[in-house]
Amino acid sequence: MDMIHVRAVSPPDLTSEVVGLLAGDPCVLNLIVQTGAARNPDGDAIACDVLTGAANEVLRGLRELQVDRRGSIVIEPVDIAFSGRAADAGAKELGPLTRSPVWEQVEARIWAEGRYAPSFYLYLVIAGLIGSVGIVTNSQILIVAAMVVGPEYGAIVSIALGIDRGDGGRVRKGLFALFVGFLLTVLITFLFSLLIRAFDLQSQAFTAGLRPVSNLINTPNFFSFAVAALAGIVGIVSLTEARTSALLGVFISVTTIPAAADISVSVAFTSWSNAWGSLVQLLVNIVVLIAVGTATLRCQRAIWRKVGARHARAEQR
Repeated sequence: MDMIHVRAVSPPDLTSEVVGLLAGDPCVLNLIVQTGAARNPDGDAIACDVLTGAANEVLRGLRELQVDRRGSIVIEPVDIAFSGRAADAGAKELGPLTRSPVWEQVEARIWAEGRYAPSFYLYLVIAGLIGSVGIVTNSQILIVAAMVVGPEYGAIVSIALGIDRGDGGRVRKGLFALFVGFLLTVLITFLFSLLIRAFDLQSQAFTAGLRPVSNLINTPNFFSFAVAALAGIVGIVSLTEARTSALLGVFISVTTIPAAADISVSVAFTSWSNAWGSLVQLLVNIVVLIAVGTATLRCQRAIWRKVGARHARAEQR
């Protein structure tokens, strides 16, 4: 049975209401209250386990009581739990809601990816440099490595969530980070590509015009849209369900870093049409990923709301 562990610090004047909220919910288990045990912030320490299907409602209730503002709330995943009572409560109270996402947890996970420390730009530039080596040596392995190293997908999903939540500040911050990050990547990778050309370090096949890796990147077509759209759907679903293996596949499917690297390499080797094609590929992937990510988030919320409403009507009969 899936559940989360909630630790909260409640101001003494709110504790009775908080305990009443938690104790009255059959999907809240293992409730522990320690009066006056918490420090910084000071208050009463409360801990409990909540079935994931009921977590959204429980957390919403705690926030309405302003426990997050006047005290604190910490959420932790529970990897394994052995509880017959939890299984019975889940089957009786939740039904199809048992597997519903904990939206506060999902959003916190996405917002965490939307913090643009200097390492974000460093990873982006290094990914571009790795991608440029893969292009001039016709190495698909290095292109995949560059895709995995690149951190840009975190910014993209943060923008999508910002649009979904109407948070213009986060959207602007994410777009600015992507613009500056890719601009730095293109410029530094361009200088690196000039160095490769100056010392004739590119592969003989690349010099002879045999550039299968570059040609795959700089020729956007219907499949560019299709793969970006599918990757956008899988990426959001994997984030809501915390499936890291599927998310890794998204990183490898998205042609953003390779496109940025190919812009630099193509300009350094005066292949202007290839540079233009790579720029289009980059823009297509970013725009489609943001649009599809936003739509997928909204669809998931709508679907789970309908599931919850249907379950509530069934319980009333």
